[in-house]
Amino acid sequence: MTLADRARRGGPRRALILALGSVLGSACGASAVDLAEVRQRGALRALAVIVEEEPEFLSLKPGGPPGFDHEVLDGFVRLHKLRLEVVPVTGWDELVPALLKGKGDLIAGRFTVTEPRRKRIDFTAEVFPTRNVVMTRKPRPVVGTVEALRAEKVGVVKGTSMTDMLAAAGVPPAHVDDQIPSGGTLAALKSGRITCTVDEVAGAIMSQRRDPDLQIGLFLGPPGSYAYGVRKDDAALLAALSEYVENLRRTTTWNRLVVKYFGASAPEILKKARTE
Repeated sequence: MTLADRARRGGPRRALILALGSVLGSACGASAVDLAEVRQRGALRALAVIVEEEPEFLSLKPGGPPGFDHEVLDGFVRLHKLRLEVVPVTGWDELVPALLKGKGDLIAGRFTVTEPRRKRIDFTAEVFPTRNVVMTRKPRPVVGTVEALRAEKVGVVKGTSMTDMLAAAGVPPAHVDDQIPSGGTLAALKSGRITCTVDEVAGAIMSQRRDPDLQIGLFLGPPGSYAYGVRKDDAALLAALSEYVENLRRTTTWNRLVVKYFGASAPEILKKARTE
């Protein structure tokens, strides 16, 4: 018996219920095969902005450490008998469109969970804690208050979540330079193009290790998370990734990777960013 036949027997109300059931069933079926399709392909494709000046999360440089996210995803693909393919994307603002166009299976590499992004894609369990922090470079003073921040010329990378954060803090748009290319904020600080920048705490730790003249100031906004982004229909992949990440966070492996890529003091700094 067809759906139309059953609808005629049960009247308009039953027709509506059956139609909704059919739509929901189709949606569940589509989402249930996404991980199966990845397995059939034999590869998990991770979209990422690769900044080789900051290789701690993802690096494609031969012979060097692959990066924190690369190692986490390597563990996931080994578990599922897959291989990992990193798909470079040139700009942060291109990641979500590339995912939605099917150019990759997930977004990785220091990718922040934000509400605007949640409207378009889903996120796994937290892979790495984060929080925004203000940075200056000597001889500029440390920025210790939001009021002081509003008087600075603040540089951020185009397409990142920092622009929204600065607007929420009341920094005048005229004081924000949001045209800094990926990896270019430190050069902009040195040249005097900007007087300070806002970075996520992991980036601040990485940068200060390379340049001791950099100064970490106040934490800005609430604590946040890095996670992997997936399409909203990809429920099976989302569940598998989240389960793997949650289990990893309960082991010593996660802490070992943090120390390996960010230094022995990183766990304590990340804890501080969560509580201050």
